[in-house]
Amino acid sequence: MSNAKNPIIAPSVLGADFSNLQKEIKFCNDSEAEWLHLDIMDQQFVPNLSFGPGLVKSLRQHSKLFFDVHLMVSNPFDMLLPFVDAGANGISFHIEATESRFTFPPKILINMIKKNGLKCGIAIKPKTPFSILKKYIEFIDYIVVMSVEPGFGGQSFIPSTFQKISEINEYLIEQKIRDKIMIQVDGGIKLENYKDVIAAGGDILVAGSEVFQSENPIQTINIMHSK
Repeated sequence: MSNAKNPIIAPSVLGADFSNLQKEIKFCNDSEAEWLHLDIMDQQFVPNLSFGPGLVKSLRQHSKLFFDVHLMVSNPFDMLLPFVDAGANGISFHIEATESRFTFPPKILINMIKKNGLKCGIAIKPKTPFSILKKYIEFIDYIVVMSVEPGFGGQSFIPSTFQKISEINEYLIEQKIRDKIMIQVDGGIKLENYKDVIAAGGDILVAGSEVFQSENPIQTINIMHSK
């Protein structure tokens, strides 16, 4: 895939009204959104605690969108199968939770995700260099570029992220694998910056508060999708 196509918009449930999630999910179903982004936090890898596979399984009954589970957890290995069973279509995990301090290397996680027929992504924090991912690139489907520090919704987009997105985009082109690997950009996506994110190379835009706190979530999603 390349950013010559319209971007995939992945509304982040973290920014939704949890007192009326069925209604919020319907906004996504009725829009041009293709993915639904589900941030899983364990209060260890990040300070906050979000939700688990039970909620994801419940939401699965109300949407046919691609369920994109983002594991912001210290032990992604133990979390994989419960989210596979809950109805995930894709799972991403953080390289920072695996590369240096985890018993199971990233390749084992990748293999588990792919073996279960899901798309696999690896996420990197704003201060983590892209180079750490290069040895895993050929085995994954998408790269999650965090444009805010993981753990909290409603943060402002970190400007240096544009350079990182461009670096990844150029590398994938040079390696002739740009059509096989997508670049997901997660955090601080707004109507005023989404076009710049796409121009830098973003394929999948994760937007939470900008969508669910807008006056017209469907319109907001559709505008971003229109490029």
